Amino acid sequence: MTAARHFIAGSWIDGTEPLADSVNPADFSTVGQFHPGSADLAEQAASVAAETFRTSDWAHAPRLRAQALYEIAAALEAAKEEIVALCVAENGKLRAEAMGETMGAISETRYYAGLARGIRGTMQEVMPGQMSLFHREAAGVAAVIVPWNAPVTLLMRSLAPALAAGCTAVIKPAHQTPLTHARIMEAIASAPSLPAGVVNSINENGIAVGQALVTSPHVDVISFTGSSRTGSAIMAAAAPSLKRVGLELGGKAPSVIFSDADLDLAVKELTHGSLNMAGQICVAAARFLVHEAVADEFEARMVAAYRAVRTGPGADPQSQMGSLIDAAAQKRILGLIEQAGDEGRIVLKGDKLDTGAFVTPTLFRIDDVTSSLVQEELFGPIVSLETFADEQEAAAKANATSYGLAASVFTSDGSRALRMARAIRSGTVWINSHLRLFAEGETGGYGKSGLGRLHGSEGLYDFMETKHIYLEPGRV
Repeated sequence: MTAARHFIAGSWIDGTEPLADSVNPADFSTVGQFHPGSADLAEQAASVAAETFRTSDWAHAPRLRAQALYEIAAALEAAKEEIVALCVAENGKLRAEAMGETMGAISETRYYAGLARGIRGTMQEVMPGQMSLFHREAAGVAAVIVPWNAPVTLLMRSLAPALAAGCTAVIKPAHQTPLTHARIMEAIASAPSLPAGVVNSINENGIAVGQALVTSPHVDVISFTGSSRTGSAIMAAAAPSLKRVGLELGGKAPSVIFSDADLDLAVKELTHGSLNMAGQICVAAARFLVHEAVADEFEARMVAAYRAVRTGPGADPQSQMGSLIDAAAQKRILGLIEQAGDEGRIVLKGDKLDTGAFVTPTLFRIDDVTSSLVQEELFGPIVSLETFADEQEAAAKANATSYGLAASVFTSDGSRALRMARAIRSGTVWINSHLRLFAEGETGGYGKSGLGRLHGSEGLYDFMETKHIYLEPGRV
């Protein structure tokens, strides 16, 4: 397999740094190699994107943008089996999960292809003969920084609206999934209507490329998905140049289960909602807040459900949960399990398998809402169980962390469900379900979970400016 390369100005480019390995976390074998990038390459790509934005018709040609996005979607669909196989090998997730995110990325791309031709401004007559035109236009060059946990969906979730809005782009993929990204870039580059220089990509094997893009004078917008800590650092680094920053950051999603909930449904939804991608997803169910009347029964059902989950390689059709991203993540989660035993009560203790970065599910009960196990994003198959007595306590505990990305409520009382959804400070609240994501529905966070919204029509906003054009028709 050819080492994954950079893509600048419509051409594939080898790096000057030594090749780096991409490793399969399921067995620690080498999947392939990639060319790491550098700050100089990042600045070159940003300069190309800026020049293309200034000199081409891209920002002013919505039909061209729509056509290019439709072509990219078709190319991604044609390559989906290859993309999925690479994603499973590099990421360790289940094949079904990789296919789901790839199809989601295709849907996202087609959705924004449709929106590209529907961007409209407004007009207002302020006083007789005084006209104000409000024009929506592209913000400029967008730097898209992609995480490893969903390298297909989370790329297109930012790139598609950026292109639909008329921006040019520079992408920094995660170093854990470079081959997956390279195959996606091949699909993007194959779109005949996409002008050279509109989409550029620089691989990363550290932080130099990301830092260069965040501080580059050629970049106007940063779209980042990742940890709250890194998001804060990006905001600080972008502040001197006053870049627009869109951040989708960490989460600590509470799932509130009332005594009248359908427990069979809740267990089914939350087994999937907490263990999807081995819990390495920012909207994963991370805290079970259970009414004290049903806490013991719910606990017993969740333990049985977790015990039944078969952990194994993502390529094995019998597996129901894949691996963590690497050995370091495995070591971190095993340490958190020991901490959970010290600070709470382990109900089901996870363990590693004989090979690979696997950890089986862990469930623990805890009363101390100030514990770091409750307050911090754990990002793995480890979930806490807390109890509450009434709606007020449930809402207070749900809002007890600084995160506010997603939550869910399980109850048969529709009025209660809506009251709780309003009371929980979270960008998304699912009712009697968990982990429902689609192109049309905006997502984003409160507090440390980020700034701005992705998906939906509001997903365009980070990549657009509003220009006020004033005129008095009699003077024109």
